[in-house]
Amino acid sequence: MIGIKESFQSASNPPLFAEGEVVHHKRYGYRGVIVRSDLICEAEDYWYQSNQTQPDCNQPWYHVLVDCSDITTYVAESNLESDKGGQIVHHPLIDIFFSGFKNESYIRNDEPWPG
Repeated sequence: MIGIKESFQSASNPPLFAEGEVVHHKRYGYRGVIVRSDLICEAEDYWYQSNQTQPDCNQPWYHVLVDCSDITTYVAESNLESDKGGQIVHHPLIDIFFSGFKNESYIRNDEPWPG
């Protein structure tokens, strides 16, 4: 049996959002900042199958630090939009992955994302 990840090729489009960009989840309404992106869904098949919405795997996916929480999420590009509010994100890992906030975006440092 072929798993979800094995059935997809690399996404044809580069990521729309950049590391450090503040985004808004279209469906769930939370804000967050992008720490890392993957060209396609890199999650394990069991995780993807348990995802309630199961967006297309063959698109960029993002690791996001969720505002006003200690939660990180893994989100498909189709579920995100730019957050133009200019507000900072409050998350305990901000200072680990970013060195500052300028022009409504975070400045990503060299700390690698786990995994």
